[in-house]
Parts: sequence; structure tokens; C-alpha cells
Amino acid sequence: MVFIKFVMCTNILAVAVGAPGVFKNADYNEVSSYDFPFVSREQWSARTAKEKLPLQTPVPYVVIHHSYTPAACYDGIQCRQAMRSMQNFHMDDRDWWDIGYSFAVGSDGAAYEGRGWDVIGAHALHFNNVSIGICLIGDWSDCLPPTNQLKTAQALIAAGVELGYVRADYKLVGHRQVRDTMCPGDTLYEEIQTWEHYSHFPSTVDDLPKVKEIYLILE
Repeated sequence: MVFIKFVMCTNILAVAVGAPGVFKNADYNEVSSYDFPFVSREQWSARTAKEKLPLQTPVPYVVIHHSYTPAACYDGIQCRQAMRSMQNFHMDDRDWWDIGYSFAVGSDGAAYEGRGWDVIGAHALHFNNVSIGICLIGDWSDCLPPTNQLKTAQALIAAGVELGYVRADYKLVGHRQVRDTMCPGDTLYEEIQTWEHYSHFPSTVDDLPKVKEIYLILE
């Protein structure tokens, strides 16, 4: 059983989908350094958002999530369906304006546009105004996402910095650091603590009143 679980956790299926359409107002020559596949809202058949609020950028924080459900998706068909499933749940069951995440990343190695760079998300209560939320689709409590999924998440953050949507000195946190939750799963949470810019503060939701960036944005 341990061997089977290991195989499931490390299964990687490569796929090339979409184009880096997230890089608005830029031609391909300007985005040639971004080598990960990107799937726009239109490409995954997103519903129109009910409303939008602008996000003040560049943001000082990036928050990492996992979806828990839907499960990991390993090809474009599965991942597009996962995006629609999450959007339907957020809009219909939670009555949010749109899918909550700024972006999601599938185990196919592609980045999927959620609310995008410049719209306030609904991924981390009391923390949305100061952050971009990136969801790694799947349950990463007991095993790591595939390497291509991790690399695309990191490359997406780097793109956000280069494009001016994320501060160069941004702080990276897991969802559980700003909300009473197990997200982004124990194994993924341990992994992101090795990433550049990881911050131990805030360590729990109780630290939010001490996060000065929240109050600077609100002023």
C-alpha cells in the first residue's frame, strides 16, 4: 500500500496548454522568459464574475493554498473541469462573486487564471487586500505535488514580481498562517517553508492585528 501511495503522489503527466495570456498588454517577445503553460479564464470556460474590486498592487504577500477537493488533475481536461468545479462551489454554495483564488496550478504544470493579478480575491479572509492567492489543485496533506506543479507555482510568483503585481520583497505564507485551517496541507506547507521569501510571520490568524501592511492598505 505504501508503494501504491508513493506512485500516486509522484505521478506526473506532462501537457502543454494555452499561452501566457495573463501577461496583458504584452507581446510574445516581452514574455519569452515565462516558460510555463498558462490557461486564461476564457480557455477554461469561466463564468462571468458577479462583481469585481480592484486590488492595489504590487501586493506584499503571496498566500499558498491547496484545493483539498477537487483532487489533483493531470491533464488539461481534468484541470479545466476542476477550475469550473471550484468556481461553481465558490459562486453558488458560498455566494462569492467569482472563484476565490487569484490563480490555480494543476499537476499538468499549467497555471490557470482565477481572478487574476489586479482583482481582490476571496481566498484568505481579512488578508485579501494585501495578497495574491495561488491554489495548487489537489489534496497535499500527505504527499507533495508533482515537481512541475511546484515549479510553475514558483515561476508564476516570479512573473508577478517582474510584471509589477507582486513586490520584489514579498512575503510568502501558507493559508493556515492567516486563517484557522489545515490548508495548504501538511506536506505542501512543509515544502513552501523552503522557498525563497517564505515568512514565519504571521504565524497564525492571531497575528493579523500585528500585520502593518493590512492597515497601510486601508488608510
